[in-house]
Amino acid sequence: MSLPTLLSQHIVRRPQRIALLQHIAEQGSITRAAKSAGLSYKAAWDAIDELNNLAQKPLVERSVGGKGGGGARLSSEGERVLRLYLRLQALQAQVLEAAEDASDLDLLGRLMLRTSARNQLHGTVASIQAQGRNDQIALTLAGGLTLHAQITHDSTQHLDLQIGTEVVALIKAGWLELLAPEHAPTPGYNALSGTIEQILDAEDGPSEVRIVLPNAQTLCALAEPLHLSSNSLLIGKPVLVQFSPANVLLGTPR
Repeated sequence: MSLPTLLSQHIVRRPQRIALLQHIAEQGSITRAAKSAGLSYKAAWDAIDELNNLAQKPLVERSVGGKGGGGARLSSEGERVLRLYLRLQALQAQVLEAAEDASDLDLLGRLMLRTSARNQLHGTVASIQAQGRNDQIALTLAGGLTLHAQITHDSTQHLDLQIGTEVVALIKAGWLELLAPEHAPTPGYNALSGTIEQILDAEDGPSEVRIVLPNAQTLCALAEPLHLSSNSLLIGKPVLVQFSPANVLLGTPR
């Protein structure tokens, strides 16, 4: 399908982030769009990353500027999704009027929970291989990239996973390890090559590192500044991101 079910559900659950598309179209800047949408600059970047990762094609095209800057514009797919969002806004009032009781909306909210995982990558199940009580699930991401998840066989059945099932892979930022490109990844681990797009230093604790993959999806990792400097991991430089299949959580639409 041209617009994945997972993205369409995201439109319903996260209207503020989808509305950010309209602000980007109007402002042409991440900084100005964030201010107009009532989001912090960091939250705006997070929203753009999540939207781009869930879509089949990037919705927002960015150019990184100076400190706190950066231009942005909608791709043709982003413009299409924005038109869809504007149509859904018109339907929203009808849905609210149709609710028989206020508790109906509370129930819907509980049934569509958010996740704390920073990285959400849309993919399709390419293969399922049994490994004792676990299953190794191979996922095909946009652009032909592949990653593996290890889940229990019971989870495979509970999610009704089959070849071709669309899923979202959830990976916490702290589970990602950044390596210099020349380093060999740990055998059996996922290893994705990318480019460091941004490093957000924290006053106390690890830095937040944004990595752009070849398919334009984005990962967010946490790394100590000393680790970054000792491995010459700088903005604009290539990096290898590794993580265990056991640290990949899978989600499907209801």
